[in-house]
Amino acid sequence: MNFIKSLLGRKVPLLQAEQRWECPNCTQTDVTHEAKPHTRFHVCRGLKGLTAPFVPAGTHCKVEAVEREDYIGREAVTYDGEQRPIMRVETTREDGNDVAVLAPCATTRSGVN
Repeated sequence: MNFIKSLLGRKVPLLQAEQRWECPNCTQTDVTHEAKPHTRFHVCRGLKGLTAPFVPAGTHCKVEAVEREDYIGREAVTYDGEQRPIMRVETTREDGNDVAVLAPCATTRSGVN
């Protein structure tokens, strides 16, 4: 525990926020000490290498990759380890859901055709 000296010479403990994170699809965990609201992400082995959010430790939820269902054409999209195009990573809990959207990247060509 960290201490600071007060004006009277006494030591006063500094309290630090601690948030423990885990992933329901793999064994990775993390700990942060940020007081502001935040979410940690990681490269998840359980989702075949996609970047997925950690959830607060002890949270009952499902984190899953949702495959794109629309035409891709020549868009630069995100693929999972099995080369399936992924549209989003969705976290579903009892009280709602959160979505990390994997939007296609814009591309351009220069020169004369």
